Amino acid sequence: MSTALTTDLRLRLGDDQVADRPLDLARMAHDASHYLLQPRVVVTARDGGDVAEAVRLAARHGVPVTFRSGGTSLSGQAQTDGVLIDTRRGFRGVEVLDAGARVRCQPGATVRAVNAALAPYGRALGPDPASEVACTIGGVVANNSSGMSCGTTANTYRTLAGLEVVLLSGTRIDTAAPDADERLRAAEPELFEGLQRLRDRVRGNPDSVRRITHQFSMKNTMGYGVNAFLDFDTPAEILAHLMVGSEGTLGFILSATFNTVPNYAHLATTLLVFDRIDHATAALPGLVAAGAATAELMDAASLRVAQSLATVVPALVGLDVAEHTALLVEARSEEPAELAGTVAGLSRIVAGLGGLTPLPKPYAFSTDATERAQAWVVRKGLYTAVAGARPPGSTALLEDVVVPMPALTGTVGEIQALCVRHGYDDAVIFGHAKDANLHFMINPDLRDPAQVETYVRFSDELVDLVLAADGSLKAEHGTGRIMAPFVERQFGAELYRVMRELKALFDPEGVLNPGVIITEDAQLHLRDLKLPELVDEAVDRCVECGYCEPVCPSRDLTTTPRQRIALMREMAAADPGRRAAIEADFGYDAVETCAADSLCLLNCPVSIDTGKVMKGFRKEAQTPVSQKVALTLANNWATTVKGLRLGMGAASVIPAPVLSAVTDVARRVLPTDLIPRVGDDLPGPGAPRRSPERSAPGEVVLFASCLNEIFGPADPPPQGSRMGAWRAFLALCDRAGVGVHVPEDIAGLCCGTVWRSKGLTDGLAAMAQRTASALLRATREGEVPVVTDASSCTHGLHEVASDLEKVGLHELAQRFSTVRIVDSVAYAAEHLLPHLTVRSRIPSAVLHPTCSDRHAGDLPHLLAVARACAEDVVVPGAAGCCGFAGDRGMLHPELTASASHLEAAEVGERRYDAYLSSNRTCELGMSRATGRTYRHALELLAELTG
Repeated sequence: MSTALTTDLRLRLGDDQVADRPLDLARMAHDASHYLLQPRVVVTARDGGDVAEAVRLAARHGVPVTFRSGGTSLSGQAQTDGVLIDTRRGFRGVEVLDAGARVRCQPGATVRAVNAALAPYGRALGPDPASEVACTIGGVVANNSSGMSCGTTANTYRTLAGLEVVLLSGTRIDTAAPDADERLRAAEPELFEGLQRLRDRVRGNPDSVRRITHQFSMKNTMGYGVNAFLDFDTPAEILAHLMVGSEGTLGFILSATFNTVPNYAHLATTLLVFDRIDHATAALPGLVAAGAATAELMDAASLRVAQSLATVVPALVGLDVAEHTALLVEARSEEPAELAGTVAGLSRIVAGLGGLTPLPKPYAFSTDATERAQAWVVRKGLYTAVAGARPPGSTALLEDVVVPMPALTGTVGEIQALCVRHGYDDAVIFGHAKDANLHFMINPDLRDPAQVETYVRFSDELVDLVLAADGSLKAEHGTGRIMAPFVERQFGAELYRVMRELKALFDPEGVLNPGVIITEDAQLHLRDLKLPELVDEAVDRCVECGYCEPVCPSRDLTTTPRQRIALMREMAAADPGRRAAIEADFGYDAVETCAADSLCLLNCPVSIDTGKVMKGFRKEAQTPVSQKVALTLANNWATTVKGLRLGMGAASVIPAPVLSAVTDVARRVLPTDLIPRVGDDLPGPGAPRRSPERSAPGEVVLFASCLNEIFGPADPPPQGSRMGAWRAFLALCDRAGVGVHVPEDIAGLCCGTVWRSKGLTDGLAAMAQRTASALLRATREGEVPVVTDASSCTHGLHEVASDLEKVGLHELAQRFSTVRIVDSVAYAAEHLLPHLTVRSRIPSAVLHPTCSDRHAGDLPHLLAVARACAEDVVVPGAAGCCGFAGDRGMLHPELTASASHLEAAEVGERRYDAYLSSNRTCELGMSRATGRTYRHALELLAELTG
């Protein structure tokens, strides 16, 4: 419902930046915390001016404001019932400075994106949060992020070189500018003088100095970073470091400049298993002194969970876990010789440790990538295992505390006892042991009043426990709503008064994120709790962490996987009127514009495939008539493909403006999810797949894609050397002496993706049965592999056995599961390249890896083929799903435009001699996005080896 504030925002910012549809408010209400507040309006800011204007208008209307970017925070910092300003879309810039020694980042850039930009320089950000795939620089600064190895010496606070800040008044200050203090004094005299006054007050109070020195000798994200009053002298520097950990309550961070750290290329890892916690903690001082970069602790419950993981960890095989505790220790170095020296010193320490559990294989530091990954599974797999297996409807609460190192052993035991006492028998305790920073996960059901009461008692006792140990209630995850009521208890009355006065200096009316860090409400941490709705067992275990969002092709257009699930939950909880209002937009925003590429599955810590769930919605939308039509098409696929080829041929001779006009008119009358938009960027038809001369048995069966029969190769020159992917594969096999068999009935076969993606189950079942039977005959029951010339078809064929299981064809599914399916690029890289002679290499090529390449782990193969063809091969840092997604790019061209715009911009920064991919529709999508002609990598390889 429109309000006076919303009207003002629309007038000043524009309709496209202001959203108040029920769907938009519901999808943006959810973050990774266990709190839920519905915003009144969502503003998508493009720049600092938009932020300042939105804040000014909100303040004028007396409405609170919260800044939101990655939404990965766990403590309730990124929610509001006022104006929510989305800073994820418009602020993603990254500028590497001083040959990588520094980097300037905007708040919407993810940690992973910044580190990707720094990687060529051998540098990285100091803070290394586990959520680096999704968390953004704005959140990193606002929460003073740290991580596994940075400790208190390379965290956000210590590596910050400067901030550009927008204050509540609209004043912009670059704290790194030489005249920052003069500008601050002139623009904000009361703030300037107030910061000096508080600095002197803190420094003049010995008890404040003592408390601050102790509290910030540990990891500490409770309250404001009042250590800035001791560490820095000038108001501008104090302001910059007060913004660190301020959680959006003091101003907006427009950009942050960091001093970077080495990106250590050489690593060695070991998993040490001790019989008791005290033996593990006693080992820490020696290990840290000898150069351990990380020392991750896992308690006995953690180890028992790790034993159940799919990845076998040799150190835990056969171990009867009692009170055992493990330390995952890693050494890092820029040079191999330096690493060897560190490992030698650490090995001497390990040899003298007491309480180590004897293992069949002696403890040793491994540099082998596979062995190191196995060791890290013990630590990184805990959250996945515990959160994914929690009881339906319960909440995964990941707590975060720190204590002085001498108190670590006792605190672990006390937390274990606390969890047992309150019925959290599945709780696991792990953390950054060298910092005495502990995480533990409990799974209360917040829908149950009795369990909420238990959680209240647990929280109170936890606060008493940690503060009695002179620790901090938050080490990494920020104060948020969950710990705001306890800030005064941790810091004392005087320092809390300093924090209150600090807040009043920046935000006298309490507009910016009220209730976070500073609150008068002792029960705030128990209000606005998120009550998960059970909607679908495929998504019920979602923790709304947001890890899926950076890879989602529709993230800047409509919704993300997290938001799709949140909307499902919101609709389930809503009254009929609100549910209908959300449902009115759900079809387009959630279902139709989902690319269903399942890249979200690869990022999801609890293995949810939201793309598959959206396909389920499409299935529900199909009528009996559409299912019958799809079955008819499947049963007559050879004729259907021939007709589509003829249609492509006809389209290629009709003037593009006429073709576009006709389809645009049709799309205004009929559903856009039914009628494609056809323009001048579609190619002519491809060649028929039938190849009678390849009927003899061979070393491999080629399953030529119907995509490459419908869509011809890109811009074939007069000589016809661009032969299309499947013909290129045949030519390469001939040159390498590999016999290829093409099934006689290939014209009527398909991998099933077209039916699977639209929920056309009857046609999918028929096609799956026909294709499986044909390929079993062609491969002689799996004796030889099947190779496909389109990576999406490779992925599709891997789904056929599951399709057969769903319709009860278990015996056929079992037989087909023995057939090895290989992408043509992977086969060429492994089996053909060694037998081919490349006549000459082109100077440069850029690659677009497809979603299917990523699912199959085929990116190394695509790189190998490209590097055989080109001297310089580039995979853009922004490379992701192009959003063409079969026919989505024609049904919803806006999806491709949105999904590919960052990658297209990066590709457009220079000219390449070739633009390569491994799937025809993805090539079409990237050609449309970039204005450059993309083609299959094997076509180029065939040209250069012919």
